Amino acid sequence: MPRLVMKFGGTSVATVDRIRNVARHVAREVRAGYEVAVVVSAMAGKTNELVAWCKDASPLYAQSEYDAVVASGEQVTSGLLAIVLAEMGIKARSWQGWQIPIETSDQHGSARIARIDGSRLDAGFRHGEVAVIAGFQGIHAETGRLTTLGRGGSDTSAVAVAAAIGAERCDIYTDVDGVYTTDPRVVPKARRLERVAFEEMLEMASLGAKVLQVRSVELAMVHRVPTTVRSSFDDPDDARPGTLICDEDDIVEQQIITGIAFSKDEAQITLRRVKDRPGVAAAIFGPLADANINVDMIIQVVSGDGVTTDMTFTVPASDYERARTILDAQSGKVEFERIEGATDVVKISAIGVGMRSHAGVAAKAFRALADKGINIRAITTSEIKFSVLIDAAYTELAVRTLHSLYGLDRA
Repeated sequence: MPRLVMKFGGTSVATVDRIRNVARHVAREVRAGYEVAVVVSAMAGKTNELVAWCKDASPLYAQSEYDAVVASGEQVTSGLLAIVLAEMGIKARSWQGWQIPIETSDQHGSARIARIDGSRLDAGFRHGEVAVIAGFQGIHAETGRLTTLGRGGSDTSAVAVAAAIGAERCDIYTDVDGVYTTDPRVVPKARRLERVAFEEMLEMASLGAKVLQVRSVELAMVHRVPTTVRSSFDDPDDARPGTLICDEDDIVEQQIITGIAFSKDEAQITLRRVKDRPGVAAAIFGPLADANINVDMIIQVVSGDGVTTDMTFTVPASDYERARTILDAQSGKVEFERIEGATDVVKISAIGVGMRSHAGVAAKAFRALADKGINIRAITTSEIKFSVLIDAAYTELAVRTLHSLYGLDRA
């Protein structure tokens, strides 16, 4: 029989009534002839509550004990869904990450999946049993300690389980009915996409789209797991198809630009009149990397006099003050006149595999933004996307301009 993994997020399982609705979605797929594994998150708000308890208990808690506490949210949900399914006459049992087992690294709070042994799940499938799996958690085999995969890790759990059991696809159920060309709250004409290529979804997720966790898309792309984003709030007996994330070759008609993403979690740092000499970039960015601060856009102005240069780059807004402190501490090793910064900036990105075969796509956007009086602070490009850094005040205007420019308003 074909296998299917279904994942339900926190809003989908926020109450017992919503869990009953989830069970109806599961029942529909069981009736359709699938062997089903369900991966669940904690009830909405529960993980935040558990984290707060850890901080209240001690500001210097051990990360291993933090994992033991916060993983309990998913344990509750998996047990409740198994109870509801049994009440509906569907054989089911709950599974914790360590019972399967889902083996991970020992990086508590942000562990990575090393391997999944699906043989115990196989045995349950042979007996017609639905596996209800607590997402977000695993176990480090050597220490025997429970681990968690980081916020949003249930998406990663679901895709990894799908790859391990050879599932036909992985359905991610959330509070939206698919992936849109951009945020519908910003552009009312935004459209739901029927299909998105893995690479496009990876870029969209990393550039501000909140539909899927980045690591789950990476896993889906590496293991070629077709993944569908669907709404758990649809009528289970008349559910919409959602958006399929798949190989580029499976998309018949490909647009040049598939979607517009934006990220407000950006800060700009500029070092003025940096002494231009070999090794200066390493001296600037090495300490930031050691502090796990992700540097994105980097612009270095060519030195006209061969003596000094200006260097501009972006970091997450949450790391802005820490980055400035680190750079101030490097002033003895890196000679510069002053540091300038801005946190009122936003990164706008256009993504589409069609950019590979079309020239002038980004230039068209630059002209359109200029016509609207929007100044571009920085630009980065890759094979299938380009990003611009602009003043945050122009976010909605820029997104709407690019959305219309590339014909994404048209149905």
